[in-house]
Amino acid sequence: MAQQAALGPGMDVPVDASLAEEALWPPSPAAAVAEGCAAPVMRLFQHHVYEYGRGVRALFLMTLCRAELPLVLARLGRHGIDHFVQEVSPVKVNLFFGRPAFVAVARAVVTRPLNTLTAEEDFMLGTLLGYDKEQQCRRYLGRSGRAQPEEVALAAE
Repeated sequence: MAQQAALGPGMDVPVDASLAEEALWPPSPAAAVAEGCAAPVMRLFQHHVYEYGRGVRALFLMTLCRAELPLVLARLGRHGIDHFVQEVSPVKVNLFFGRPAFVAVARAVVTRPLNTLTAEEDFMLGTLLGYDKEQQCRRYLGRSGRAQPEEVALAAE
């Protein structure tokens, strides 16, 4: 049963109570190993589901081994979380998941390998994923050739 969690004016996000229950933090490493997946991957996934359920972020990206994908997709399906899979290699995939509108935009933008996205596509995707806005701006300026090298330092200053 969906509930509303107030995040502020106009920012209500549906929160599935079972998301919070399933993604209790910290998750049990034994449970992840028992389900046949690497514990670190499942811990990160469960943390992302927790953040999604609490409205912290709206879009997530995980690079997974193909063997880990079925369990993760089953959990996303149980909770009705929208997602799409991008093939990376015969053994790796990128999994995007989150709020439907965000996933739809990511699906429209990510039509080829991530390292071949235009500066604009890279900026849009990074922003949707919740990456630091100033770093995304600097990255965009650097990739698009619109800034002097000293203006686009990406490391923490």
